[in-house]
Amino acid sequence: MKATGIVRRIDELGRVVIPKEIRRVQHIRSGDSLEIFMEENGEVVFKKYSPLAELGEPAAVYADVLARRLGCGVLVCDREHIVAAAGAGKNELLHRELPPELDRLLKKRRLYTAPTTPDRRIRLGGRWLLCAAPILVHGDIEGGVLLPGSARDPLPEAEVIRAAATAAEFLARWMEE
Repeated sequence: MKATGIVRRIDELGRVVIPKEIRRVQHIRSGDSLEIFMEENGEVVFKKYSPLAELGEPAAVYADVLARRLGCGVLVCDREHIVAAAGAGKNELLHRELPPELDRLLKKRRLYTAPTTPDRRIRLGGRWLLCAAPILVHGDIEGGVLLPGSARDPLPEAEVIRAAATAAEFLARWMEE
């Protein structure tokens, strides 16, 4: 474990402030959930919690089924990383950090389709974002269902876009329950 040299007191309500520098480096935002672990040696460890990453295998299976049905790549992401991938570009994109513009896009809480001009699309590694459906759980943005493609790929048809939105709704309901 890396020492920071930062010491904080616990207030009368049991709260401790995580310094801004650590929040910035670790991408911890207001409203994020932290999981608390206790080590055998008495250390208390806080770790960012991602309910989508907790889904793990079921999210990967769902992405795989959807990719086969739609005939295109499908990604499931939390607010920082791609947690499940299927179809074209799977190995290249799985566990990849999301670009900041994708987080801003998901915060808009709307279904997104890429512009027709390829040079104005959001880049995901060596691929491009063609469609994004935010996953909203109890009103909070937990991630998204993404459809990547190449610069030459046409935009997805309305049926494919609806399927991505339905997948995001399904994963949100699953996480709520």
